[in-house]
Amino acid sequence: MPEASAGGQSGENSVRLGGYQQELKRTLGSFQVFAISFAFISVAVGIFATYDDVLQNAGPVGIWLWVIAAIGQTLVALVVAQFAARIPLSGSSYQWASRLANPKIGWGFGWLTFCYLAIAVVAVDNALASQAFMPLAGLKPDEDTARLITLVVLLIQVLITVGSTRIVSMINASAVGLELALVVVVAIALLIAVAITGDGAVSNLTSRGVTLNAPGYFAVGGGLMLAMIMGLATLVGFDSAANLAEEAKDPYRSVPRAIVASVVAAGLLGLLFLIALTIAIDDIPRISASGSPVAAIMRDQLGPVMERTLLVGITFAFFGAGLVVMAACSRIVFAMSRDSRFPAHRLMRRVDPRTHTPIPATILIFVIGVILMLALPGAALLELITASTILPAIIYGSTIVLYLVVRRRLDRKKGAFDLGRFELPIAIGALVWSLVALFVLAVPAEALVPVLIVVGLLLAGGLFFLGLLLFNREALETEPGDLSVFKH
Repeated sequence: MPEASAGGQSGENSVRLGGYQQELKRTLGSFQVFAISFAFISVAVGIFATYDDVLQNAGPVGIWLWVIAAIGQTLVALVVAQFAARIPLSGSSYQWASRLANPKIGWGFGWLTFCYLAIAVVAVDNALASQAFMPLAGLKPDEDTARLITLVVLLIQVLITVGSTRIVSMINASAVGLELALVVVVAIALLIAVAITGDGAVSNLTSRGVTLNAPGYFAVGGGLMLAMIMGLATLVGFDSAANLAEEAKDPYRSVPRAIVASVVAAGLLGLLFLIALTIAIDDIPRISASGSPVAAIMRDQLGPVMERTLLVGITFAFFGAGLVVMAACSRIVFAMSRDSRFPAHRLMRRVDPRTHTPIPATILIFVIGVILMLALPGAALLELITASTILPAIIYGSTIVLYLVVRRRLDRKKGAFDLGRFELPIAIGALVWSLVALFVLAVPAEALVPVLIVVGLLLAGGLFFLGLLLFNREALETEPGDLSVFKH
């Protein structure tokens, strides 16, 4: 097939050629699309939630593993962007695999993505409640209170998400703007404070801290390896922009650029923030023992007012991230349902004619959150959230394998994002990195239960998949639209 022009082929045409009607409303500009991916990553939120683990397992020097994770995840993002530039349909990897491999493989991608996003909504909002809002409001740590706040936040998010994608993007863009400013300002303020007071040290950047004499520090699954999880748990979700591709203007350009730019920006800002925080530590053992070391460092160096300002910004960033995850998850449900490949698909595929949003699919995410909050005890919920960090590594690794298999058959659109002659070495590097990431996440002894949870989610999906094979095989054997438009 000859090269097509990205500029000459509108987003609406891509939906029509995919075999669908344009039901979702295109309201997202370039910055809003970028904000969706950046908000999901939410570098300030990720560091706020995991910095204590780095200090306790690897010491301050463990922050340098962030650089390795950022480079590796950027390679993955470049490969994901290659797909996003060619098939800009809601459902991202589900659509890519369904149309370039076969619908059965695509269903597997879709199910994994749904499981990851559905759990991630709860994880983000529960962290918002327990790590940001409750300390900000002066509430003592209490699991029941945190769960109640989580449910309230979920309800507010579902109302906003079903109301308007434009409102979601406006709130999200504001949260991202605040987060970008907050990270830069706080980092600079911390470095200035250390220079003036002398409380802190550049030598912290190479210190093992409380792990100085820890056994097995350099071993497989040891303390140093565990520090990699900060980057792996934070620099994910950049493909969420692809999940909302049918709501983006000029998706052939804006979506892939947003995917790559969000990872690069998060990687650089995160490194700046980590360096400033680490230099600003004046008492490594005390800060390492703190339940919230980022807030403690802020309080020591900049005072309680700045600490509360940070908590306000973090709370808003958490909320924006949860909002984006909910919207992305509802779109994967919608995308699979309109192909009759999701439970209760006739209901889940409905789009409200006034709001142009998939209301039943969004409510489903809320219901799942309520069930998890009410049914799972604390330890089980924590294990489930931990398991969700393994799922994106599996999804990204599988996406890269898919790309290596089908890359020669992908259509090339003039003006669209394209790696050109660098695509093969980048894809191979991304695959190697994905295998390393999966190894890091699955090898530690603490990962046994999360791995078993992932296996359980796959088996649960397998039962529904078997039901499709027995009672609705056609849904897994036919693909809507003209498949040739995505190939050459």
